[in-house]
Amino acid sequence: MRRVIAYKVAAAFMLGTAGLMINLPTISMVSAEVQDKVYVQPERPDIPGLVVSPADPLQKLTARSAIVMDAVTGQILYERDIDARRYPASTTKMMTLIVALEHGKLDDMVTVSKKAEGVEGSTLWLVKGDKIPLGELLTGMMMHSGNDATVAVAEHIAGSVPAFVRMMNEKAAELGANSTHFVNPNGLPDEDHYTTAFDLARIAAYGYSLPHFEEIVSQKEIHYDWVKDPSKKLRNENQMLWLYRGANGVKTGYTDAAGRCLVSAARRDGMQLIAVVLDSYYMWNDSIALLDYGFQNAHPKTLVKKGEVVTEVNVADGRPGKVELTAAESLVAAEKKGTTGKVEKKLEVPEEVAAPIKKGDVVGKVVCYYDGKRQGSIPLVAAQDVEYYSFWGNILNWLRNFWKGLF
Repeated sequence: MRRVIAYKVAAAFMLGTAGLMINLPTISMVSAEVQDKVYVQPERPDIPGLVVSPADPLQKLTARSAIVMDAVTGQILYERDIDARRYPASTTKMMTLIVALEHGKLDDMVTVSKKAEGVEGSTLWLVKGDKIPLGELLTGMMMHSGNDATVAVAEHIAGSVPAFVRMMNEKAAELGANSTHFVNPNGLPDEDHYTTAFDLARIAAYGYSLPHFEEIVSQKEIHYDWVKDPSKKLRNENQMLWLYRGANGVKTGYTDAAGRCLVSAARRDGMQLIAVVLDSYYMWNDSIALLDYGFQNAHPKTLVKKGEVVTEVNVADGRPGKVELTAAESLVAAEKKGTTGKVEKKLEVPEEVAAPIKKGDVVGKVVCYYDGKRQGSIPLVAAQDVEYYSFWGNILNWLRNFWKGLF
């Protein structure tokens, strides 16, 4: 444990020298898994142009825009200038990941082009002709913020970067991120490439509803043979994965125009919170303060438990003729203490499905509604196999078996 503490103190010192100060107080020798660290927020420096309302509960927060939001209900637990248009820098890559997950397969082989090889900024050191599985490329893109990887992914999914960017903007509009406009898949500076803290929280929240999103954005370290470094290892740039209990994403970002940006996330007691800071002086401290505030001011409301039988559906030409549907994951809403918002669940399942059905097949979903607005959802899966069955089919099979038995 002493080594763990020494490592974190050393990590904090290095972050502080880079202008990203983390205050780590003395802690007792108790496992990090059972005791939360108490991070002391430093005094807010004089930041030109930053005006903080006297009513703001997080006076020391240094971000120009900030939000913490429940991923399931979309309920805002804290906000500061969340609708101001700002540059997103590499937090853009969350949308690149979402579009790629929805339109590609993780085992697709991506061939790197010369155009991808030559992209400026942070890189995965890709070279023209490299052939890399899409899933590995996406993981490397999110961990090491590879701008070259975003172009390779865009060309693989849509044929060209402009076509892929159109898909990104269409998805943003679909998610209600109406103050967002993308020009590229990586966040390199452009006057027409902008978003808001609120929109980024929406985008991240949606990401957690997709298979493999959390798995990718929460990866700390990984080895890939194609990494052009003797260690073959990538390490996630998101220090929150080490600094904050329950942290499970999501993406850092920095350009001179955008300042320090971070979309972070954590799950505790089943509640999945998203925090966003844009143009932040102390982005790690700010993000820790936001998530702490969110968890302290919300309580979990379990709508559905993982494995719970939620409903059943008729199966056409199946034996048995019905199949139970269970929750693939737990659906837990973070309700803000003292609020009166109505959280409810609704089922979206077909009246009938066709056999055969395999155990684990997705058949429908449970959707969370907050104040009547559709928010997060989880899939419903078949609890058992259902074989195809029909009367005439059975007769035909019997005759075939009988005929074979004669010879």
